[in-house]
Parts: sequence; C-alpha cells; structure tokens
Amino acid sequence: MINNLNSANLFTCTTLVDILRYRALYQPNKLAYTFLVDGDTESVSLTYKELEQKAQAIAVRLQDQLKVPGSRVLLLFPPGLDFIAAFFGCLYAGCVAVPTYPPRRNQKISRLQAIVSNAEAAVVLTTASELTRIQTELTENPTLAALAWLATDSINNNLASNWQEPTVNSDTLAFLQYTSGSTGIPKGVMVSHGNLLHNSELIYQCFGHTPHSQGVIWLPPYHDMGLIGGILQPLYGGFPVTLIPPMLFLQKPFRWLQAISRYKATTSGGPNFAYDLCIRKITPEQIESFDLSRWEVAFNGAEAVRAETLDKFVETFAPCGFRREAFYPCYGMAETTLLVSGGIKTDKPVVRHIDEAALEQNRIITSVARQEGVRTIVGCGQMWSNQVAIVDPESLTECEIGQVGEIWVSGKSVAGGYWNRPMETEQSFHAYLGNQGPFLRTGDLGFLQDGELFITGRIKNVIIIRGRNYYPQDIELTVERSHSVLQAWGGAAFAVDIKGEERLVIVQEVERSYLRKLDVPQVIGDICQAVASHHDLQVYAVVLIKPNSIPKTSSGKIQHYACRNQFLAGSLDVVDDWSENPQNKTKFLHLEAEVQSVLQQLSTLKNS
Repeated sequence: MINNLNSANLFTCTTLVDILRYRALYQPNKLAYTFLVDGDTESVSLTYKELEQKAQAIAVRLQDQLKVPGSRVLLLFPPGLDFIAAFFGCLYAGCVAVPTYPPRRNQKISRLQAIVSNAEAAVVLTTASELTRIQTELTENPTLAALAWLATDSINNNLASNWQEPTVNSDTLAFLQYTSGSTGIPKGVMVSHGNLLHNSELIYQCFGHTPHSQGVIWLPPYHDMGLIGGILQPLYGGFPVTLIPPMLFLQKPFRWLQAISRYKATTSGGPNFAYDLCIRKITPEQIESFDLSRWEVAFNGAEAVRAETLDKFVETFAPCGFRREAFYPCYGMAETTLLVSGGIKTDKPVVRHIDEAALEQNRIITSVARQEGVRTIVGCGQMWSNQVAIVDPESLTECEIGQVGEIWVSGKSVAGGYWNRPMETEQSFHAYLGNQGPFLRTGDLGFLQDGELFITGRIKNVIIIRGRNYYPQDIELTVERSHSVLQAWGGAAFAVDIKGEERLVIVQEVERSYLRKLDVPQVIGDICQAVASHHDLQVYAVVLIKPNSIPKTSSGKIQHYACRNQFLAGSLDVVDDWSENPQNKTKFLHLEAEVQSVLQQLSTLKNS
C-alpha cells in the first residue's frame, strides 16, 4: 500500500487499491466505464472519482459488518456498474471478492451453494432488485438465508468519508475466481493483488495499450477474461471501456461491432465462437454501417482458435476496415490470472498445418498447405514473462522438440492455488522438472515451434480409441459441418465404455428454426457418415438436443465431462437420438449399414 499518494506514481503501486486511488486523485473526472444498458444507446457511466466514492462507501458497510481481514464476500450481480463498484468495495475493505453470476429463474442453485460452502462466504453483495428476485430461493435454502445480504445500490455514497484504509499488499488475496471446469465442480483460484498487477502489465505490453486506447467488452464480468481483461486492464492502463450486457450481444451480435465502430474501439475480443456468431448473424446491410478501421487488437482466446473463422471474419469485415493483423490469438486461464502467451501486435496470426496421423501419436510433422489428412492449427503467441515447458504427462519429463505434451507454466502471474483444496493445489500448482519449479500443470496439450505456442487439446478430453488419440474439437467441427440444421459451437464428442471398449458418442444441438421440420434419420446419417469419412471412426450414439442446452462454462466452453454424465444419466434435453444399443437398433438400422459401408470403402482404399 502506498503511504504517500501525493508523491506516488504507477510504478510504486502494489495493489489494485493503489491503482484506483491514484486514478481518482490525479484523473478524478476522467471517464472510466460506460455501460450500455440496452446494448445500444442507453448508457450509464462512472469516472474514477465516482467509482472510488462508491467503493469506499461499500467498504465502510463491509468493515462494519466484518471484523476479520480477508473475509470472503460473494458478489451476486447482473453485469453492470454495480458489479464493478462492489468488486472494488471488497478490495477497499480488505476483503476477498467472490464473483459469481446470479442464478437464472427456475435454475438450480447447486453451483452457488457449492461456492458459498467452499469459500465460507460471510456476506453477499447484490442489488435491491436482484435481492427481491431471489427471495423465494432464500426461504427454501437455509445456507443462503443465513448469510448477511447487502444491496449496494441502497448504500449512501456519503459514507465514503468514514472509510478506513485497510492493510493490504501485493501478497494479499484480491479475489477467488471460481472456474466451472470440465467436471462442473467449482474450484476457487486464489488470485492476489500481485498476480493481478503482474498480469495486467503483461497484457498492457502485449496489446500495446496506451492512455489513448479504447475498449469495448461484452464478456461476463464473473469470468477471468471479462473481469481482468475487460474491467481491470482499462483501469490499469488509464483508458476508457464501454461494456455491453453479454446476453444482449448473444441475441444480436450486431451490437458488439456497432459499439466498436461507434466508440472507435482499439481493443475488443472474445472466444472464437463470438467471431463465428458475427459471421453468421450480421447482414451485409449492417456491415455497411460499420467502421472497424481503428480496431487494433481483436483478441481471440478461452477456447480453440479456428483458422477458418479468422479467414471468414477477415473476408466478411474487410470492406468496413477490419485488418487480419488485428487478430490476436492468445492463451491463458484463471490459474495464471489470465494471459500466458500472445503474439506480436502488428503481426498476422501464425498458422501451421500438421499431419493428423502423426498428431494422433503425439508427434508434430508439418505440411506446407491445407490438404486431406492435415489439421490446421493457429498459434497462440510467445511466452513474454512466463516460463513454459512441454512435458510428458505420464513420465513427467520434458518432451523433445516435435512432440506434443502437457503445457506447464511458471511465473509471477501463476495464482496461489485452489481455495480450501490442498490436494488439488498440490497436484496442479506444485509440479517440478528436476530442480526447476514450481510449475502449474495446465491440463492442456500443445507444443512449441519456433518460439510459438500451439494448443492441441485437453488431456482429460482426449478420446483414445484403438490406441489412437482423437481431439474432440476436431470431431465436433466435422459434425457441425455435416448438416445445416446443426448449431455451431453446440456439440460435444466423448467416449464411453461399452462392454470394455471405448466407443464414440456425439451430442449436438439443433438450430431452433429447424426443430419442427427436422429430418432426423437424414441428419444422424450425415453425422455418422461424416465422422466415418473424416476420422475413420464408427459412432456408437448420436443425441440431438435442444438449442442452448449443452453444458457450458461461463466463458462458453463445452463441459465435456458434465455432458458425458448427463448422457449416461439420461438427463440431456433430447430432441431425438440413435445408438447401436439393441433397444434402439430398429429405429435407424439403415444408418448403421451406411456407416459400415463407408468404413469398408475407406479400409479398401487404404489397403489398395
């Protein structure tokens, strides 16, 4: 904590509290955050001074309520400025913020209960309207009802004058980032002030930010990319950001690019599916109204970056000024605060073509161009201040050049572990390579080539059938392309044990507009044939489900483990299904014959 702000500069700041206090003192009237309430023109905003006053007032209430420094405080807000004020209110009180999204109507609150229990939260901050909405759940849930609930929009800002500065430093926990993970069991990543400042500086340098930058963000604030990249990075860099409610972006992707155009944004981005959504949903007439020429950093992360998405987005939006050089594929996770690797801002994305057969054996053989039997992979940049090693996940020894292995990361951005989970912390955060370490075991598979990091998949999600490795995202892309009625980024491929043998299951969402005119036999036949043709695999079962029903994390990643569990439990929201199971065999018997025929043809071609 800075003792004398009058003689301070940003280089002496050691906490986020220092950063905001500095901005509020030296740039009090500068616009910090603008929130587009309707996703279009209706907006509310905060300057640095206004934000600090709200944060201090909230902190006073928390300091009165909680006498133990480091107490955990749950933040249960819809996206908006109230969330930001409450987050900083926790920090100004010396508390640990626990951001989580409020449950939707009629949604199970088991995840929220698990977070409250693990974090041992004492207080919940929310809005008056949200508190009214959740009253029914509180009466039915003693655990939540026992907590102290405070509506921050009812707190008088004049209380700020009573604020007492807490004792915090770079090692003090700032917040717990609860990850959904592939298992669906939330784990709270312990992120310190030091982690946040180190990673914020890394992002600032990688993205080439300046005080003249401008952000536009639609990402959920409870997710590491939305909170750290979208809310904290602009504060760190001293530039304004315009925020869009995530649901309003998903309903009309036009709103995102319209805001980028209107506010002359230099930095914006999201997972790959967001760019796909724009390609599919934005009309040529709408594109004519955009000016994307000032967009310098279009970051793309949190899930697999598809080369064809980059190509189609450039082709679609180049007429309104978008440049391929603006694309910024990157890699990171909550356990590393956010960013691990990123490219050179002014360079085009790095693309490699890899032999699929070699990749199935964890070997890297490059090809000169896209062709049959070749997988195209987009690089996720270089390691700036992080140490990265590619390690054999079984022998725990460093891989040779040209081999795929688990990505291990070491550096000041790596978080302190998982809250109240010592065993998982030891397994994931305390790995060593001889005398080197500790490393974080990311659980991601990848390789390094010419200093560039490439991600190939997740260890837990790799499908192993007949001794060969298959990456689910490759199969899911094949399925998605097999028929026009299938929802993009709405499928999961995984293996189940059938009589001692691993068999492939496909779960796939159907586009809403096709639900009433769905030719199920044709769709499932096309899926099975495409998978057989492209991957030499026979599908055991196909489940077509309703749109927006597949389990996903808050950042939009498919939860393969949860999806597999729902398949086994029979709890998916099914439109129709088929499997080799004798009970269902008469339903689509012709499909099995068709797939067997394709496989036989492939086998004949290979042996000829």
